[in-house]
Amino acid sequence: QVHLVESGGGLVQAGGSLRLACAASGRTFSNSAMGWFRQAPGKKRECVAAISWKANRTYYVDSVKGRFTISRDNAKNTVYLQMNSLKPEDTAVYYCAADTTIATMATLGAYDYWGQGTQVTVSS
Repeated sequence: QVHLVESGGGLVQAGGSLRLACAASGRTFSNSAMGWFRQAPGKKRECVAAISWKANRTYYVDSVKGRFTISRDNAKNTVYLQMNSLKPEDTAVYYCAADTTIATMATLGAYDYWGQGTQVTVSS
């Protein structure tokens, strides 16, 4: 059975940093793209960042470009999201997703596996 477990969320002041991690178990995702999504109250879930299986292609939503960095360690079956210069508008539940192609890695409905989410709260 496949599990994606996110960690690293929490409460941080504006301007601070957090590093999210998503550890996958049950199968390897070294040949598929992975992504981070977020959903704020009353808003649609959006793709924040995604990364190809070789880590040579990445996607970032415009609002996080220059502040967030996605990376992966295929040997550990883990994907990371380094979030710097956090803003109150980054407050959301962040979800890890796995198993899609490069072409669809920013697409909400394209992923086969999802984690339970981790709360990120940025205070002003």
